[in-house]
Amino acid sequence: MSLNETVHDIAAGGDEAGLLPVRHPQGELFLCDITDAALKDDMASMEHPFFAITTKPDTRKRRYENGNSWLEIVPSVNGLATIFDKDILIFAASQMMAARKAGRPISQEMILTAKDILVFTNRHTGGRDYDLLADALARLQGTQYQTNVVTGKKEERHVFSLVDSASVARDPRTRRITECRIKLSDWFFRSIDNHEVLTLHPDYFRLRKPIERRVYEIARKHCGQQLEWSIGLELLQRKSGSADTLRKFRMYIREIAERKHLLDYEVHFANDKVTFKSRKAQQKIADQGDAMGFVPDEETLHDARQVAPGWDVLELLRKWREWMALSDADLPRSPAKAFVGFCRKYYEQHGGPEEP
Repeated sequence: MSLNETVHDIAAGGDEAGLLPVRHPQGELFLCDITDAALKDDMASMEHPFFAITTKPDTRKRRYENGNSWLEIVPSVNGLATIFDKDILIFAASQMMAARKAGRPISQEMILTAKDILVFTNRHTGGRDYDLLADALARLQGTQYQTNVVTGKKEERHVFSLVDSASVARDPRTRRITECRIKLSDWFFRSIDNHEVLTLHPDYFRLRKPIERRVYEIARKHCGQQLEWSIGLELLQRKSGSADTLRKFRMYIREIAERKHLLDYEVHFANDKVTFKSRKAQQKIADQGDAMGFVPDEETLHDARQVAPGWDVLELLRKWREWMALSDADLPRSPAKAFVGFCRKYYEQHGGPEEP
């Protein structure tokens, strides 16, 4: 099946009488026309591997399981939808959330200007790039999913594609794509309609490699704004959807950790354990510490040791500052008493430190 058979063209020009074309022939279409929308991504596909992290055609069936969650994917002859194809859905989600914020209604059926998609997703705008956009729509519409992953508190009980239907409008003279018209699946639209989205770093589309984008998504979903989050290498590979060997995947993660350019997070990798640390959280903790200007005296340290025997009180001081910063708590009138109180509660909850 050719691309033209998969994604059909619709004329974009007006009639010979000089009238403008009918731009909105259907009853309720959402026009994506917000120029400064913040990047939004749906949480379900951030957590689970709905997309191939490769630039080569992948026509293998896949099944993913993690705990009670499962996902089966059947690609079309055009291949599995990729992490780069997902850019179109991120654009759509970003537009809809921005429209919601502005008090505008949203709809599953959307009109997207092709150039706006390319510019928003940091792509070139040459003729070939418009054809690649049509290829991406074909994969999004053709890839079929079956899963128990819930969106909007509802499980989809039949096979679906993330994009129910897609068409492109071309300039009748140049044949260049001008508009894309898509209808989002119920499953995907529910996640947007129920605000099940997270904001991505503005430079997300500058991440060059598919694995970098996928690892960032997972970190953003699970670590978020907390100080740190850890995961085993094998589970990270499974959640990423990587089809590489564990050895090769290990090499990719080590490279990401060493290059230190992943957005929002530091990546630490040792003994097949990957730890993500939020740069924003670390900076917030440092700023809070500077703002407090609190250095406990010997009497305060003595009181802290009494209520939390066995613990390193300086380590507890660090944990208290983290808690203060990440919980947005107001600066206490008596930092010394607040710190000792924190130590007491920490000991009540955790007991003494484990023996090495």
